[in-house]
Amino acid sequence: VQLQASGGGSVQAGGSLRLSCAASGRTFSMYAMGWFRQAPGKEREFVAAISGSGSSTYYADSVKGRFTISRDNAKKMVYLQMNSLKPEDTAVYYCAAEGDRWSPSDKTYEYDYWGQGTKLTVSS
Repeated sequence: VQLQASGGGSVQAGGSLRLSCAASGRTFSMYAMGWFRQAPGKEREFVAAISGSGSSTYYADSVKGRFTISRDNAKKMVYLQMNSLKPEDTAVYYCAAEGDRWSPSDKTYEYDYWGQGTKLTVSS
């Protein structure tokens, strides 16, 4: 699976943005998908994940209620809708694919494939 993240940019606090991740390969629905982020000088952290069918979603406490992960298996796309953005959301965002489609993980080491990252800057 090859992943290509896009949609990052610069927004003001309180604004919204949607990240997209395009996947290649014929078995996209077999993978759980996750979004992670890495701020300068910090470790990569979990943001959100979605099961292969899209029926289950999981969020980090820091984004719960503000971010929404979704997927379109026909288009081989996964999205991260981000609302009420805060300066602390500033980071490079990565999409990732995990082979266990039923139980998406919040651990980076559980993910097998990673996109190149897209940068989000939120200004106050």
